[in-house]
Amino acid sequence: MTESPPRAWAEIDLSALRHNLRIARERSGKDVMAVIKGGAYGHGLVEVARALESENLPYLGVANAGEARRLFEAGIATRPYILGATLPAEREEIAARGWTPCLCSFDEIEHFNSLGRNKPIQAHLALDTGMGRGGFLPDQLGAALQKIAAAPGIQLTGIGSHLPVADEDPNFTRQQFELFDTLVEKLPGLPDNFQVHLSNSAGLLDFQSRTANLVRPGLLLYGISPLPCHQDLLTPVMTLKSRVSIVNRLPKGHGVSYGRTLLERDTTTAVLGLGYGDGYPRALSGKNTQVLINGALCPLLGRVTMDQIIVDVTDLPHCQSGDEAELFGPRLLVTDLARKAGTIPWEILTQITPRVTRLYR
Repeated sequence: MTESPPRAWAEIDLSALRHNLRIARERSGKDVMAVIKGGAYGHGLVEVARALESENLPYLGVANAGEARRLFEAGIATRPYILGATLPAEREEIAARGWTPCLCSFDEIEHFNSLGRNKPIQAHLALDTGMGRGGFLPDQLGAALQKIAAAPGIQLTGIGSHLPVADEDPNFTRQQFELFDTLVEKLPGLPDNFQVHLSNSAGLLDFQSRTANLVRPGLLLYGISPLPCHQDLLTPVMTLKSRVSIVNRLPKGHGVSYGRTLLERDTTTAVLGLGYGDGYPRALSGKNTQVLINGALCPLLGRVTMDQIIVDVTDLPHCQSGDEAELFGPRLLVTDLARKAGTIPWEILTQITPRVTRLYR
């Protein structure tokens, strides 16, 4: 008995991932922390980490100790960097495994200092220059550095901040770069290997720091630019696909899907085997959404359901059960789908569910 093929799958192009990493390096001129939180933005945490192992990266950016643990259990040697504040219950494992936290509070400094008495914990300091999500405000920086200097259990190896509107507000972002660089320039006696980082994907594409030697791309690595003018530099890594399960011929006036969207002409429809249960947004219903079948764009009909969608293939010369359909990828950007759905590409990519088989090449 042969195993049934998946009805929906995501093809993950690891050569495209490496191409986008190369663009990040060339564009920024800096070292790269690859942000792979959220299951590598839906592309597969461990598989993406393995693909990046040979790239000599200083860190892999993860959201929490659970993601770092998955890398550890998979034998990934590149050091995890915990993006954001840590929970008290996470800190013992972070210290024991030698992962790098970013210190966002005085409580974290005290706790990690106590955990690092036998072996100092390498940590970065998080500076809040406008994100409002954690880290020390500029007027707290001096006190934080004094506390760390008096903490033998902590070895401070870097400082970073985060950009909230690098893809929306260039004026504020330039002010943020200036504030960050000015603060870093005032830090006394930094060692040569001290790591300074501010830029996310949009930041490294359109801005330059005077002091940073490290960037933290996320979306860019997966081939989607947060700034559309730079999209041609990148290659999308994920292509979401499904199959035609059945082709129907329906008369004008017949209803389609939940809510009974009425057909305006005699229509040949194709049913595809995926829906919002796979992460394909229901909000794409009624938004002039299209899918690609046999090289042709075919309109989505009616509402997206949990497991199936219906598309209009009337104008296709030939369509049959088993034909492949592309929902997004290099020819249909997830950015365009996100715009139609009233969301962002980050959300669509990370919400592609485990039911969708990932195929790596």
